[in-house]
Amino acid sequence: MTHWVGRTAVEIAAAVREKQVTPREVVAEHLARIERIDGRVGAFRTVRAQAALAEADEVGARGDLGELPLAGVPVAVKDNLAVRGEAVRIGSAATADTPADQDHVTVARLRAAGAVVVGLTNVPELCVFGTTEGVHGTARNPWDTTRTAGGSSGGSAAAVAAGLVPIALGNDGMGSLRIPAANCGVVTIKPGRGVVPAGISDGDWFGMSENGPLATTVADARLMLSVLADTEVVRGGAPDTHRVAVSLRSPLAGVTVSRPYTTAAQEAAGLLIKAGHQVRRADPPYPLSLSFTSLAHWTAGTSVDAQGLDRRLLARRTRVHAAVGRRFVGAVRGGGSRDALRRRLEPFFAEYDVLLTPALARRSPKAGPWHERGWLRNVAANTAYSPMTPPWNLTGWPAMTVPLGTLPSGAPCAVQLVGRPGSEAELLGLAAQLEAARPWQRTAPLE
Repeated sequence: MTHWVGRTAVEIAAAVREKQVTPREVVAEHLARIERIDGRVGAFRTVRAQAALAEADEVGARGDLGELPLAGVPVAVKDNLAVRGEAVRIGSAATADTPADQDHVTVARLRAAGAVVVGLTNVPELCVFGTTEGVHGTARNPWDTTRTAGGSSGGSAAAVAAGLVPIALGNDGMGSLRIPAANCGVVTIKPGRGVVPAGISDGDWFGMSENGPLATTVADARLMLSVLADTEVVRGGAPDTHRVAVSLRSPLAGVTVSRPYTTAAQEAAGLLIKAGHQVRRADPPYPLSLSFTSLAHWTAGTSVDAQGLDRRLLARRTRVHAAVGRRFVGAVRGGGSRDALRRRLEPFFAEYDVLLTPALARRSPKAGPWHERGWLRNVAANTAYSPMTPPWNLTGWPAMTVPLGTLPSGAPCAVQLVGRPGSEAELLGLAAQLEAARPWQRTAPLE
């Protein structure tokens, strides 16, 4: 008997198109794994078992089955994007338990490509923090379930890393794809502005939030990004030689990067040198004001998202975050600080094609009731371990994380690749070279 859990989306879709297996068989096997495993991981807020099986049968009966890029592939969706017939709770007790009457455009594109939505994944309330826990559940790192999966796409990253689905949909406003992907040892890319439809909450956090894929391989991430963008993200022929800058420092003043993550970036640099790229140490000219700019945008986005919700039903850390952000909304909405940051960093990216950095500063915090803890404690914990991601939401430039190496605990380590606008294909190409040179274990050994 062929088993489909642990197989890639590319492999599953090819087998379904060739009628080696039916979508129902693939989806049923993944649903069975979710039932066995997810009690330990906490990836899903809700599982659509019966609906997913019915939708798998619909995919199997499609006349264009042989042309579908994601034929029969199970997919998980982050619980801040609408799935027809399911409520969008965004990790909160303050949101309405009312089923959505239509899919978000990204979900619709996945379904049109033949994917089957098996469930919605856990997020921190209003997708604010870099840990995923709250009234709907706690998402844990499948490689070390004592640790958080990260956030805010923590449930989606955990679902992929645990082999519950081969691919998942998430989004990234200050690192919410890259942080959990780095924790859980999966691949993700935050596309640049306008590549994939956003439509996340109210205003996409002033244009900083982007939808993107989570996957176990670069090929799956490329395939899913192509579906989400509704255009093929083409892998080039002979790889170009890129000018790569390696920076080991934190963009945020006062935050240090631990040795496992600097070592991973140095190892990645060596691999890229061997692949023929021009690699040198160079730090982007991050302004000292970046910490304040990041905090202002982070809190202001939450303030806008919290409007219209019953604040009595929000966790205290969320209420405080939104209250702090109210004073910044006007200035942030104008976009002046984001424009200034882009102007400051553009000369660096004229000299270098790609920036390579550690993905995180240290391993993720212990899993626990962070939603019951104070605001300052949450902000300090988030900033201390995930300072590497916010600049690239502020600029709107593409960035991705790739597993590379391991932490002393045996959990995955990771690096980040950042490029200029329009460089998604180039970043994926470099990631594929790292993958070929240092293949990673695709799913956590939970059984």
